[in-house]
Amino acid sequence: MFSTLTVEEWAAGLDAVVTEILEAARLYGPPVDAIAVAQALGLTVALDDCQQGRARYVRLRGHRGGPPRPTILLRSDSRAERRHWAVAHEIGEHVAHRVFRLLDVDPRTVSPAIRETVANQMAGRLLLPTAWFAPAAAATDWDLAALKARFPTASHELIARRTLELPSPAIVTVFDQGRLTWRRGNVPGRAPPPSPEEIRCWNAVHREARPRHAAHAAGRIRGWPVHEPGWKREILRTEIAGEWA
Repeated sequence: MFSTLTVEEWAAGLDAVVTEILEAARLYGPPVDAIAVAQALGLTVALDDCQQGRARYVRLRGHRGGPPRPTILLRSDSRAERRHWAVAHEIGEHVAHRVFRLLDVDPRTVSPAIRETVANQMAGRLLLPTAWFAPAAAATDWDLAALKARFPTASHELIARRTLELPSPAIVTVFDQGRLTWRRGNVPGRAPPPSPEEIRCWNAVHREARPRHAAHAAGRIRGWPVHEPGWKREILRTEIAGEWA
C-alpha cells in the first residue's frame, strides 16, 4: 500500500505517468494546455455551468447504444488557470489507475481520499512537469514571475507550492487580503511563524505592489505581488540553510 512507498517512489510513479501523457499528447515543452491534453487522451471536454464544482469526470452514454464516452464537464470561469487546473485534475482522475498499477497498488483498496490526492498531485505535475519545471526553476533562480511567464497555464500559487517538491530547502508563505492563509516548508519539522524580516518584506510587497527581496540569517527572502482588482495576494519564498530558525 501507499504507506510502504518512499517519497521518491511516489514522485517517480507520478512523473512517469505524466511523461506518458505528455508523449501521447505530443507535447514537448511548456505551456501545457490541459484541454488539448484531455482531447489527445480521447476525453471530451464540454461546458456545464449548472454544476457546483469547477469540473467533473463522467462517462456519458454513447449515441445509439455505443460505449460510454469519458467526458470532462467544465464550468465556465474567467480565470484560465482555474480552467486548466480543473481539467488537469479530472485527467488525474482518469489516469489514476495507471499510477496505482505502476506502484503495484490494488485500486480496489484505495480510499476516495487517496484517489483525490493522486488527482491533485497529477494535476500539479501535469501543468508543471518535473522534467521541465525543475531545470526552469534553477535557471530562473526560483523567480516566481519568470516561472509564471514560462508556465502561464499554472497559477502563481501552484508554481510556488510546486517549488517545495524540489530539493532546494525553503518556506513558501501566502497572504490574502493582508492575512496569512498558507505557510509550508520542505524540510523536516513544522515551519515557524513568519520572522520580522519576512513580515517587513511582505509589507513592502503589499504596499508597493512590486517584487522585493531581503536577507535573513539563514538565507534569502523573496516576495511577489499577485494583485488584481478587488483582491491582493502576496507570495513569499524564504530560503533555508540548515535547521528551522
